[in-house]
Amino acid sequence: MIRQNQHIDFTDLQETDPHPEPETGPQPQHEIPKFRIKELIDGTILVRENMIRQLPYLLFLSMLGVIYIGNRFHAEWMVRQISELKTEVSNLRAEQITTTSELMNISRPSEVVALVQSKNLGLKESLEPPKKLRRR
Repeated sequence: MIRQNQHIDFTDLQETDPHPEPETGPQPQHEIPKFRIKELIDGTILVRENMIRQLPYLLFLSMLGVIYIGNRFHAEWMVRQISELKTEVSNLRAEQITTTSELMNISRPSEVVALVQSKNLGLKESLEPPKKLRRR
């Protein structure tokens, strides 16, 4: 959009009546250009003065649309990640419970004795109780 500098020379202005009489004739109206499908198809509607003035607003709306679409994709990605992580946490929780119960089962004294005997390590269970050491 190119604007030309307009200079007004006040010496050439005619004096006007401060209280003009109303004109009785028809007032000139601005003609609104008609919209044609052909102009939309061939793209000439884009070079109209009205469209050129609205170009910054259209670009702003386009940018908002791109940001909105990107935000939607990001939100969907986050929902998928959260769902996958919840599944993984529940699987790890189940594995932790299973491992803890196996450890509790293996660490019982009767299971330790049975495991040592099955491996033939030559270890025997102590029959006398342990002694307490006292500090003097």
